[in-house]
Parts: sequence; structure tokens; C-alpha cells
Amino acid sequence: MNFNQRVGWALDRTSFAGGAKQSAHQCGFSGAEVTFEPDHAAGRDDRGQPATQIQGRGFIGKGQRKMVVMHDLKEKIRTWGQALGFDAIGFAVATPLVAEAGLHAWLTAGYHGEMDYMAAHGSKRARPAELVPGTRCVITARMNYRPASVDVANALADPERAAISSYALGRDYHKLLRARLQQLADSIKKEVADVGYRVFTDSAPVMEVEWAQQSGLGWRGKHTLLLQRDAGSYFFLGEIFTTLELPPDTPVTDHCGSCTACLVSCPTQAFVAPYQLDARRCISYLTIELKEAIPEELRPLLGNRIYGCDDCQTACPWNRFAPETAEIDFQPRQGLDTARLIDLFTWTEAEFNQRLQGSPIRRIGHERWLRNIAVALGNAPCSESIQRALQHHADHPSALVREHVACALSRHAEPAATGRAGSEHHSLQEPG
Repeated sequence: MNFNQRVGWALDRTSFAGGAKQSAHQCGFSGAEVTFEPDHAAGRDDRGQPATQIQGRGFIGKGQRKMVVMHDLKEKIRTWGQALGFDAIGFAVATPLVAEAGLHAWLTAGYHGEMDYMAAHGSKRARPAELVPGTRCVITARMNYRPASVDVANALADPERAAISSYALGRDYHKLLRARLQQLADSIKKEVADVGYRVFTDSAPVMEVEWAQQSGLGWRGKHTLLLQRDAGSYFFLGEIFTTLELPPDTPVTDHCGSCTACLVSCPTQAFVAPYQLDARRCISYLTIELKEAIPEELRPLLGNRIYGCDDCQTACPWNRFAPETAEIDFQPRQGLDTARLIDLFTWTEAEFNQRLQGSPIRRIGHERWLRNIAVALGNAPCSESIQRALQHHADHPSALVREHVACALSRHAEPAATGRAGSEHHSLQEPG
């Protein structure tokens, strides 16, 4: 939309006011009241051209009118977003990302593992206008998910408990965020009738962290996640690609300094360098994205983590300031924050699907759920109850499950199995 062309005509008072108001209505700027004065009372811009008076703002030149209206719209979007539960809303110009070269290097190194979708869309991931033609601005939204009363350290300290990433303890964030982003887009549509847009929530080739950084919502930490001084990194991101030409926010500078707490905390040493993650060694990848067998040499390092891993976030000093979420849907469900491995291992496929309905965990399916728990039980201290639980699935129809169960049982047959958990189990240390 070219707002300058639509309200920039030099006509008499009656036709000018009528035409401008009609154009403002066509653009959807119902809240921008424009008034006009006779020629002898009209203001002039810095080039001597007739100036428009916007209510409460005095006279401005036509080159500034679009900026004023767009600035007002931008602040309205922030207000609407906050009312919908978003902690922050940011804006970035939809130009190709500098990070595109880094993405290609990461893919070339094979660090994406079996995540072929990461390489499937070419340059669209870094070039919004190729993904959604006509995109001029990327609106990013941030929503905190840190649940109350969840003690990650305690879960990791008890090898017979299931350690599940905090983001997955509640309802699936995809549906909630997408619905809220759509509501935000609907509000924008009411204000600007002819706007084009598309909503994304971790559902398309979008470099979310990069856009969030460009939008001023935080900086990319050495653990590759978005960080913000007073919010840490426990939040979800979503985007609206739009044809609106909204003023961009200022990107946030890096505040990691010389700290390496997140890098050294990784149980599998998945960070090959600051800001570089080899997903093939990351526990989140191994327990969620990987469809095949978990490499045997990495299994002992997983400890009792059966879905995702928060170690690099827990170690980050900035997460001392991370607030707890106000969203009820992100609070733990089905007792997942205190569940015992043996209890979860008894779930049938029907129970798995029923209990985890609406949970992000359900996406991995019952087979990989059992695979992950078998690894955790193999890492737990030897006991009759754990051995019985593993034996129960020794003849499971799935070859994947059978192999991981057999491996876990063989570990319990080792002479040092009883004291293994204390020496191999990863413990978090307070960053210096």
C-alpha cells in the first residue's frame, strides 16, 4: 500500500478532505482522523508543500504522514498483542537475512542430521518475500512458557524420575500461539482492510530466532536460543509476515560476554563452538527428531531425559530472571513433572494417545516414547522393578523398542550397574 499516493493530492478543501478520508478508510486507518484547512490557513512542510493536520499532532508534510500513521498502527499492534498474552511484539524489515550464509554452512556440515526439512526450501527460509510474495514487514511475537513449581534440577537428580523439557509439560504450544497470532492478524485486518498476511508458529521455513533478534526481542545466545535480559530464554516465538510497511525496531546487541555456562553444561557436548550446535548430538534431537535408533555411545549421556533437554537453558545466568508463565495451558498436565519412568513405561499405545492428547509429546508416537524410556531405565540404578519393567517389553512388536530394551537390560547385567547412575548421571553446576 502506498499511503503517500493515496492522500497526497492537492485539491480544494471539500474534495481534498472527502478524497483523503475515503483513502484512509480504504487503507483501514479508521483511527487516523485527518482535518484540512483552507489554503490561506494551511501549514507547509519543509519543502513549502501543503501540509496535512492530523488531529492532536499539528501540521506535517506528506512525506511524514505515512510514518505517523504507521507508527500509530505499530503501537496499536503492540497493545493488541499484550492483551492476547504475548510478552513482547517486535517489527523487522523483510529483507534477506545475513544469517543465510551461516545456515548454508551449518547444513553443509551435516549438523541438521535427519531433519531434511531444514534444507528443503532453499532460500525461502531467509527471504520472506520468496516464501510469501509481497511481504514487507515481519512482526514477531514472544510468549513465556516457564511453568511454575517445576524444578529441573530435582528431576535430574532422581534417576528413576522422568525428566521432560519444560516446554512440553503442558498443552501443545502450536495451537495456542497460532490462534493468538490469528486473533492479532484479525485485529490488524480490521484496521487495514487490504492488508496481506500469513501467520507462522514453528510451522514453515522461517528463521524465527533471527527475525526475533532483528525485531528487537532479544539476541541469539551461545546456546543458539533467543535471550532477553529480563525474560531469559523460556519462551515461544511466532511471526506474522505482512504487506504492511511498518517502522522496524532496533536489533538487540549480544550480552553473553565471556560466559560459557550453557556450552559446558551440555551432557553430550553438542556445541561445536559458541552459537553452533551439532543437532546430531543434542538430546532434544535424539529424543524428538531422530526416528531411528539412538547412537549407543550417546545413550548413557541421556540420563533420565526422555523428551527434550533444558540443561543449556538452566545453566544460563540470564534465566535467573525468567518469569513464570501466566498461561494455564503451559502448566504441567498428567503429572508429567513428577512422573516415574516405570509408570510411564507401562502405558499402552491407547493410553499414550489418550493421556497425551493435546501435548507436543504425542508427535513422537508410542514407539519412540518407549525407546526413550528404555534408554533412561538402562541408565537408572539396577533394581528388580526396573528389570521387570524392561523384561515386559523384551518381545515388543517393534524392533526399535526391542533393541533399546535389550541394550538397557545388558547394562543392568554389568557388575557396576548398581553404582552407575551416580558416576554417569549429568548434574548441573551453578555457572561462575
